[in-house]
Amino acid sequence: MQFPKVYVIIVWYNGAKWVQKNIESLLHSQLPVHIICIDNCSSDDTVALLQNYKDQITFIQAPSNLGFGKANNLGIDLAQQAQADFVFFLNQDTWIYPETISNLVQAAQQNLDFGIISPIHLGPNETDWDANFATYAQQQTGNANTNLIQVPFVNAAAWLIPAQALQKVSYFEPLYGHYGEDRNFTDRIAFHHFKIGICTQAFITHDRVLTRHFKKDCIQSEYKILSILLNPNLTVKQAKKMAFKNVLGLPKYFFKYYGALKSIQLFSILFIYYFKQLSRWSTLAKARNQY
Repeated sequence: MQFPKVYVIIVWYNGAKWVQKNIESLLHSQLPVHIICIDNCSSDDTVALLQNYKDQITFIQAPSNLGFGKANNLGIDLAQQAQADFVFFLNQDTWIYPETISNLVQAAQQNLDFGIISPIHLGPNETDWDANFATYAQQQTGNANTNLIQVPFVNAAAWLIPAQALQKVSYFEPLYGHYGEDRNFTDRIAFHHFKIGICTQAFITHDRVLTRHFKKDCIQSEYKILSILLNPNLTVKQAKKMAFKNVLGLPKYFFKYYGALKSIQLFSILFIYYFKQLSRWSTLAKARNQY
């Protein structure tokens, strides 16, 4: 029997605690997969542990910490050279179940208008849904069928992408460092008239505990501004207007978590960031035109 060629791409950075669980789960997939691991210059035992699977994975050592998107792009190159039928982006702090990928592939084969299909993300207890994922799932916009719900966005902890969608959308945007790449990618998926869905018959566990950090929220807010400015589904005028609204709106949103002083600080950071992006508009316009 000839199976579809599924290439799993995992970016690693100081993820030693998850190596065995992650890789072993993939090796026990009902549907055989090719595993590409990119290490972003880890300082723990990640690389040594991955070397235990050197005969079962393709390992790439990044020359520096490239961040999430640019490191994944190295894996995309290999998958496309191998003429993969599907690429499955998977976070290091996750594991799958034997039927996860086969159920995702079946959903994709039955729904060719979907460019991203995600499994349900369980939390560390493998029972409750991951809290962030649950908010995305609640934004359901429609049902393709009983096993696939349509959503406007789902985070990139576990994305199955068919080759025809990846050929259209191509790489993660290299203007991002870390955070925000997935939002930009989903905007481009929609721009090329593909849908985004969650397969209710496929599951992963995302082994994380969500906590708030002001520095992280600042970075994510900056990249949200960037994602709006780059969104090809908006005109330039619409993008600039919406981005500035978020310069004002995001500090108001975070007031409930950090109070007045931090909210004012965030506004200052985003105000400067917004006009810095406008000052390099030729770079952003070039990226938009390539989508």
